[in-house]
Amino acid sequence: MDITKEKIQKILDAGTTVVFTTKGIDDMAMKYLTEAGVLAVRRVERKDIKRIAKCVGGTVQLTLATMEGDEAFDPAALGAAEEVCEQRVGDNDFIFLKGCSKAKAATILLRGANEFMLEESERSVHDALCAVSRTMESNSVVPGGGATETAVSLHLDDFARTFTGYEQWAIAEFAEALLTIPKTLAQNAALDAIDLLASLRVHHHSARQAGAGDSKQEYKWYGLDLTNNGVRNSVTAGVLEPLVSKLKSLKFATEAAITILRIDDLIKIAPDPEPEG
Repeated sequence: MDITKEKIQKILDAGTTVVFTTKGIDDMAMKYLTEAGVLAVRRVERKDIKRIAKCVGGTVQLTLATMEGDEAFDPAALGAAEEVCEQRVGDNDFIFLKGCSKAKAATILLRGANEFMLEESERSVHDALCAVSRTMESNSVVPGGGATETAVSLHLDDFARTFTGYEQWAIAEFAEALLTIPKTLAQNAALDAIDLLASLRVHHHSARQAGAGDSKQEYKWYGLDLTNNGVRNSVTAGVLEPLVSKLKSLKFATEAAITILRIDDLIKIAPDPEPEG
């Protein structure tokens, strides 16, 4: 007990006000910490301990032993935060670290009526965070709502007509395949896909034909407006997608199609005949 008290006192003398540990804390040890007004949190997951240390600028301590064989606690290993408190959210108590001194980190706390809603919310938040991170990586965005696919499809339609052989057919099919994206978007919203797709193609065709200074030039940003069953300027509506995701999806889909087209033979092994009786 005296050895434990001495170890705790060395930690307290360094100016510690909060202790996080991956192990348990005995009642006897907790008594000394409580008397000193120190908040002690036990059985914290190892990955959480590392994240906390990174955020507050502290160092995870495995032992108090020094190079000389003594025991000491280096105050430089302590991190700093403006506030560490325990708050009840719903039916559970959580430890909140606010105003961390070093790396900025944030926790998104989701609340919902049941597990299904929470899982759906988590997926939506995860998708949104991934979209933002991809945007920050590439530093470029393109209009969403099927605008990009429609524009590329029209461009390839024109490009296909410059060929006189089989290439024209292949490029035209590629152009038509791109329209699957806006078509699927419209169908998922239970709208008339043919009508919306026709309107979208008309707007993008007008933008391609428009000259300099023509107001129709902004039609090239137009995508589907599934709420109002029409088309709109996706850029001003804030419907944007990261460029890197769009490039990768086009590239991987094309590679998958090419791989399938390279298969020129199929060998099927007949199943073993079932024994009679």
